Order: sequence, then structure tokens, then C-alpha cells
Amino acid sequence: MYNVAIIGAGPAGIFAALEITKLKPDWKVVLIEKGQKIENRKCPLREGSPKCVNCKRCGLLCGWGGAGAFSDGKLTLTPDVGGHLVDYMSREKSEELIHYADKLYLDFGATDEVFGTDMKTFREIERQAALAELKLVHSPVRHLGTERSLDVLKSMQDYLSERITILNNVSAKSLIVECEQVKGIVLDNGETLQAQYTIIAPGREGADWLTKEFADHKIGMVNNAVDVGVRVELPAPVFEPLTSKLYESKLVYYSPTFGDEVRTFCMNPNGEVVQENYNGIATVNGHSYAEKTTNNTNFALLVSKKFTEPFKEPIQYGQHIASLANMLAGGILVQRFGDLLDGRRSTPKRINSSIIKPTLSCATPGDLSLVIPYRQMTSIIEMLYALDKIAPGTASRYTLLYGIEVKFYSARVKLTNELETEGVKNLFAIGDGAGVTRGLIQASASGVHAARTICSRG
Repeated sequence: MYNVAIIGAGPAGIFAALEITKLKPDWKVVLIEKGQKIENRKCPLREGSPKCVNCKRCGLLCGWGGAGAFSDGKLTLTPDVGGHLVDYMSREKSEELIHYADKLYLDFGATDEVFGTDMKTFREIERQAALAELKLVHSPVRHLGTERSLDVLKSMQDYLSERITILNNVSAKSLIVECEQVKGIVLDNGETLQAQYTIIAPGREGADWLTKEFADHKIGMVNNAVDVGVRVELPAPVFEPLTSKLYESKLVYYSPTFGDEVRTFCMNPNGEVVQENYNGIATVNGHSYAEKTTNNTNFALLVSKKFTEPFKEPIQYGQHIASLANMLAGGILVQRFGDLLDGRRSTPKRINSSIIKPTLSCATPGDLSLVIPYRQMTSIIEMLYALDKIAPGTASRYTLLYGIEVKFYSARVKLTNELETEGVKNLFAIGDGAGVTRGLIQASASGVHAARTICSRG
């Protein structure tokens, strides 16, 4: 019998475990992770394979540290970006949690440097953005880089392995709920774990499982906006005037044709584009490193669309669009912006004759207009032209667009202000997979918040 069972060793689950071991060092805690330990996580594509081999459990997404382990480790130190914590608590409380989680990262080896704190510089870039009808969100960023991020996560793993039970390479099959109270978990190997409290933190990769499991137990869900878009890659000097000062520019635009929100996301100066595998569906992402650099910068352009009844399957919607790209390309599609505007597919010859060398070499040249719905594509094109006004060269004919980038945090659990599920007592849902957050620092903070609530009841 455990005091607390935690599903998922991403930042939300890890920080929940860290806080519980601090407040209740004598409690029995089990953390379940379907992937490998941090030191055993591997991606054949990153290690030289010419294409993704569709691992059963994607090494970039599953394992200790979650999908953020191989990201570039950006901690966005504001409640205005990266989640919905302020929907569950006061702004002051969310800021305190973010500051606390940030300090824990520092305690485990994070770098001291924070970008975007010079308000004079921010105001000048904000003014330039406003002239282009773009909103610049103030978002100080602590950048770890992939290498440092892995080191920090390894330190957390080593610390917790001496204090709790960690089960790797095993996943939760179902929850045990009796009389509207969670009693434990059934694992995919048939083992049953009994626990007084259960925290679900499956990350975006486990959002589909969470949605189905909660439907079985009639736990309420609401639709978040569906985020679908592309990964943009261009010469690093194009965005250097912004990235050298802010590192990551969080820019929001409302497309004139449809009024949809388009935002930049996960900006990687001198980084590389990478492929991920969500349950057999190839999607695109981007990383940057503390030491290794490229000549390119990449970032996502995501179009957010909130659907209403009777639509109830936002995750499946995103998966469907991504699967269309996979059908045409056998993986990731890449297209030059100029070819998209000219209504023609990109070819290997056209890509090779460009001034930009793609960092994702396995991407297949093709035509994104055959995949992305007209509404989202129109909004993306309009956003690129708006960005070109503050970063000339963004709308170059050589700019590369990779697809599809889609974020699977679209289902949002109905929760109390303590992040406990409505209708099932002692069951908590946190992080990106629950739709509560969409970034490392708020996911971490959500874990701390749930842990404090549980410990206060003990």
C-alpha cells in the first residue's frame, strides 16, 4: 500500500515527487514511467539513422523527464505563457509556485542566466511588434540547453531513486475507482498498486490514454483549443536582433481573414528541427543546445482554434491532420515558402538549390497545402508576412516550413482549484496531458501544487 502513486515521470510528476519527499519523507511513494531511465533514453534518428524507425515507445517522448528531456530546456518564468495555472489560483500564488519550481531547477544544476529581463529592450521590440499588429508577451526565459537539461533531470532521478520507488518500462493500464474514490492503479503487466492518492501526469504523449480512461470513469472533460501548425526554419541572422536580446520571442497575431489566434512557440536560435513519434504518428518539433549550434533558427507557428459542441475529439483531430502528412511523405513534409505561394510542391532539387540547408534531413519535400486546412494555412501565411515586418527575411521564398506540428494537450480535465478531479476523490491530474499546462515550468509548478494539497491532508 502506497501513500501516493504518480503516473508519468515528466516535469509534473517529478516535481510532485520532489515536494512529497520534502514534506512527507516517511511516506511510501511510487512513480510509474513507461519509458526508460534518463541515461538509457535513445533516439536512432538522432544517432545517425537515415529515418525514424518508429520505436514502440518514442525515445524522445517517453522516459524520465518526459517530452521535455530532449527539448532545449526553456523555463518561461511567467504565468502568462505555458499554461492555465491562473485559472485555478491567484496570479500571486501561480507566480510563487513558478519561482519555487525555478529555484528547484537551480538547486539541481540549472544555469543562472535569464533572458528577457531588460525592460527597456523589451519595450522597444514590443513597439516594433505593435506596428506590425503583433503582440509581444513579456516572458523571461531561463535556457538550459538540451545537454544541461539532461544533467539536471539525471540529478533529480538520482535524488528520488534513493527516496521513492521508481518503476520504468511499465505503464498504467487503468485506474481503480470505488465509491467515487480512487484506490490505485492496474499496470499493463497485470500488477495492481494500491494507493491512498493517485496523481496522473502523463504528458502530451499520454493525453489520449487519459481522455479515454476518464471517459470510462465519467470524469468531466472540456475542450481546449486545438493547436495545429508548422515548424519554420530560416537563417539565424534573420531573427538574431530578437533572439540575441530575448532568446525566445512570444508573439501573438490575429489573422485578418479569419481572426484566428496564431502564435510563435518553442523558438530555437541556432537550433535544429527534429522528428517525434506520437503513437506511430510522426510530428515535428525543434531543439537547441547549450554547446552545439547550427546556422539556422526554428520556431513553431501554431493556429489555435476552440471548437464547440458537438465536437468532442480535439486530440483525434490533430492526429488526423498529422497522419495525412505522414501518408503523403512517409513522415515529415518540408516545403519552401515560395513554393507554397506558387501553388507547387517542393522537390529535392528545389530544396537543394535553396540558401537554407534543412537540419531535418529525413523530411520529404512536398506540398503542405494538401494537408493543412485552408483556414489554418491562410492564418499561417498572414502571420509570416506580419513577422517579416519586424524580422525582414522571414517571408523569404527560401524559408522552410515543416509539417505537421500539433500539440496533444487539447483535452482538459475538470478540476478543483487544488487540481483534484471533480467526482473522484483523491485523484489529481496535472501537467500538459491534463490540459492544465503547456510548458516545462508550469507543469513543474502544477506538480508542486498538487503535492502540497495531498500532504496537507495527511
